[in-house]
Amino acid sequence: MQDRIRAFVLAALTEMQYDVSEVTGDTDLGPAGLDLESLALADLSVQVEDEFGVKFDMDEMETTAMMTLDEFTADVAARIAATAAAPGSAA
Repeated sequence: MQDRIRAFVLAALTEMQYDVSEVTGDTDLGPAGLDLESLALADLSVQVEDEFGVKFDMDEMETTAMMTLDEFTADVAARIAATAAAPGSAA
């Protein structure tokens, strides 16, 4: 699942005009790496929410900016698993 999430995130970043040619799993999303600004992080989060059926709170954006690509994809995978395991889920 993480590979699918990673591919989606990289495709979304490419569409958002970010150069992902040298991005690795250890690349930070924030200032030390891709340098995604808060608006770009919010846009990426909304795209991930729409694609994978998970939710992010706006107050999580600062924490997300400190994550690496691998940490972010692991977080999304954990949210997907939690959503699927939630009582009353359609999974």
